[in-house]
Amino acid sequence: MPRRLFVTTALPYANGRPHIGHIMEYIQADIWVRFQRLRGHAVHFVCAEDAHGAPIMIAAEKAGKTPQQFIAEMRAARQPYLDGFHIGFDHWHSTESPENVELSQSIYLALKRAGLIYAKRIEQFYDPQKGMFLPDRYIKGECPRCGAKDQYGDNCEVCGATYAPTELKNPYSALTGARPELRSSEHFFFRLSDPRCVEFLRQWTAETNRHGEPRLQPEVYAKVQEWIGAGGKGLADWDISRDAPYFGIPIPDAPGKFFYVWLDAPIGYLAALKAYFDSGKARANGEPSSFDEFIAADDVEQVHFIGKDIVYFHTLFWPAMLKFSGRKVPDNVYVHGFITVSGEKMSKSRGTGIDPLRYIELGMNAEWLRYYIAAKLNARVEDIDFNPDDFLLRVNSDLVGKYVNIASRAANFLVRYFDGKLAPTADPSGAPSGSAAVARAAAEDIAAHYEAREYGKALREVMRVADFANEHFDRHKPWELAKDPASRDLLHAVCSDVMHCFRLLTIYLAPVLPVTAERVARELFGMPRAFCWSDLAERQERIAPYKHLLKRVEEKQLDALFGADAAPATAAAAAATPAAAESKTIAIDDFAKVDLRVARIVAAEEVAGSDKLLKLTLDVGALGTRTVFAGIRAHYTPPQLVGRLTVMVANLAPRKMKFGVSEGMVLAASADDEKSQPGVFLLAPDAGAQPGMRLR
Repeated sequence: MPRRLFVTTALPYANGRPHIGHIMEYIQADIWVRFQRLRGHAVHFVCAEDAHGAPIMIAAEKAGKTPQQFIAEMRAARQPYLDGFHIGFDHWHSTESPENVELSQSIYLALKRAGLIYAKRIEQFYDPQKGMFLPDRYIKGECPRCGAKDQYGDNCEVCGATYAPTELKNPYSALTGARPELRSSEHFFFRLSDPRCVEFLRQWTAETNRHGEPRLQPEVYAKVQEWIGAGGKGLADWDISRDAPYFGIPIPDAPGKFFYVWLDAPIGYLAALKAYFDSGKARANGEPSSFDEFIAADDVEQVHFIGKDIVYFHTLFWPAMLKFSGRKVPDNVYVHGFITVSGEKMSKSRGTGIDPLRYIELGMNAEWLRYYIAAKLNARVEDIDFNPDDFLLRVNSDLVGKYVNIASRAANFLVRYFDGKLAPTADPSGAPSGSAAVARAAAEDIAAHYEAREYGKALREVMRVADFANEHFDRHKPWELAKDPASRDLLHAVCSDVMHCFRLLTIYLAPVLPVTAERVARELFGMPRAFCWSDLAERQERIAPYKHLLKRVEEKQLDALFGADAAPATAAAAAATPAAAESKTIAIDDFAKVDLRVARIVAAEEVAGSDKLLKLTLDVGALGTRTVFAGIRAHYTPPQLVGRLTVMVANLAPRKMKFGVSEGMVLAASADDEKSQPGVFLLAPDAGAQPGMRLR
C-alpha cells in the first residue's frame, strides 16, 4: 500500500558550516527517502536551521551582526553542501520563523493546560558586566574533582567529571572574564517526572510501529529504559525557560522569559513542514491535504534521523511534548553513530576531519562519498570510519571495476553489431536465465535491506550480482564470439543479458547514486524520466551508445583533500613571492599572535606514499612533543635532521593529512626564484637555545 511519510534529519545549529557528520546524516536519510519514493510512496522531507540560544546571540554580536543576519549567512552557506551532495530536502526552514513561534507557544500552552508546566526559583551564575545569566558552557573555572584550570561549567575535559557550574572553583565568565554572581530567578519546568509522562514513555518506547518494527533500535531502547529508571525515578523535570537577554521565542504569559532552545528546536520539524505546506510545495508534490489535515492523519508516518548525542531529547522530551499537547507522536527515531577519520574522532581544534566543501570544490564526485558512507552504514548505533586508502579501493573496485564495467564493455558490442537492440532475457517458456535473472531474484532482499537502513548489506548484494554478471560475461568471451559469425546469436544473448542486469543494478543503486542512475535511464536506455522500482518488471528493447559514467578516484585527489603535499608544513612556500613584490606591512600585534618556539628534531622518517614529506617528531620543551609533516624530503635525509634544533610555529591549527595529523610548521628559507637558486634551508637558532624557548 502507498505510504505517506514525514521525514526529518536533526536540525543543525546555525553557528557554523556543515561538517562531515552532518553530511553523513543527510546522506543516510536521503537514501532512505529516495528508496521510499522509488517504491512509489509519498515522502515529505524537511529540515531547518536550529537558530536560537545564547551561542547564536553571542556569535552574532561578536561578528557585529544581528542574529537574523548571522543566521541568514549560515543558511546561505549551507546550500552548496546540500546541492553538492545531492541531498533532496523538499523544504529547508528556520526555527526563527513565524510558524515556529506559533507552534511553540501553542504546544507550551497546551502542556500548561494539562498541568505539566510549573514555576520554581533557581540560583545560577550571572555575569554583572555582560548583564546576563550564563549558560554552563560560558562559565569556566577549576575542576572541583581534579583541580584542572579553565574547565567548562558542566564537565572537565581533563578528568571527565560532570558537575554543576556552582561547584567550579574560582569561576569566571568566558565572555568577559568577570567573576560571576549567584542570583535567583524564576524558571519554568516541564514535569517529565509526572506519572502520566512516565507511563506513556514506557509504553511508547516499548511499542512497535504500524509495520510491526520497534520504534527504537535495541541499544537505544535499553539506554532509554536506563534513563527512565525503576518506577520512573530516573526522569528529572526539564528547565524550559531562559531569562532575557536571550535570542529565542518569548513565553506568551511570562514577560522577559524565553523558551530554552531545546524546547522550540524539535518543534522546528513541524514548523518546517507547515511552511512547506503553506508555500504550496506539498500540493505541487501531489499532497492534497493541508498541514493540519496531514499532520493529524492516521496513515501519516513521522520518522526522525538523528545522531546518538541527542537521543535524550528525541526519545523522552519530544514524544512527551507531542503526546500531552494533543499531537501525534513519532513512529520511529532512527539513531546513528559518529563518523571518524582514519580512526580518529573529528575535532576542529586538532584538525581531524574532512571538509565537505573542499571535497566538492576539488571536483571529487559526490556519489563516491555517498556510496562509501552507504556501504558502511547499518541499522545499529555504530560509528563508521572514513579511511582514505579504503575509500579509494572500494569506490574504484565496486563502482568502476564492477558496476560501470558491465555497461562499458557490453554496450559497445550491442551498438556495433546489433544497432543497440537488446535480446530478451527469457526463453520461450518464460523462464528467466543468466545474470539478469540473478539480479531480479535479489530485488526483495535488497528492498528489505534499504527499508531497514542496512545499506551495507544492500550494496554487498548489489556487488554480488555485479560480480556474477562480470564473470558471466568473461566466461563467454564476447571478444572471441564477435569473430565468429556462427556465434552471433550467443554474442547477442550474453551482451543483452548483462546489459539487462546492469539496468536492474542501476535501479537498486538509484537511492545512493541518483545522478548516475538518472543519466543511465535517460542517456543509455532512452527513458523520459528517472527510474522507479516498478521498472524492474519492464523490458528494455534497445540502448543508445555508451557514454562514460564514473571516473576513478585518484590518489592525488585524496592528497589534496587532506592537504598532503598540497601545503607542505614549512614556511618556505610562503616566501615564494615574486622578487618585485613588496610584502604588506603588519602591526607588532599581528606578529605577536604567532607563537614561534625552538624545537629539537628527535626523530625523522620518510612518509610512505609521498615523495615530498618527512615526518618529524619535535621536542618543544614544556609544550611536549609535536608531530609535523614537512615538505623537505627532496632537500634532507632523516639522519641529517635528527638531533638538530630548528624553529616551529607552535600555535598553528593542527591539520589532518592523509598520513596523520600535522601539529605545527617548521620554518625554512628559500629563494624567490627557486629555479635559478634551488634549495630549502631549515632555520636553526644560535648555540645555547633550548627546546621550548619562545622567539621574540
